[in-house]
Amino acid sequence: MILTAVSKVAINFGTPDQQELDEVTVTKAKKYLQEGHFPAGSMGPKIEAAIRFIEGGGKRAVIGHLNEALPALRGQSGSHIVPD
Repeated sequence: MILTAVSKVAINFGTPDQQELDEVTVTKAKKYLQEGHFPAGSMGPKIEAAIRFIEGGGKRAVIGHLNEALPALRGQSGSHIVPD
């Protein structure tokens, strides 16, 4: 679990096309990372860490807001990165 200042990871952040991600596979996360949706000084390192965790055998990585840790752990909030 990675706790941060946002409730969910988003693609097209700050645009009218912004889309929050509830659950995303490692393949999709890598694609979004390559497309530049997760900048190096922002969400990029968190996504990279989640990908490494899953590729190392983890079952689920969660990125969510610090104040929503328990709901995120329960699957009620946050973005969940999962194996393909």
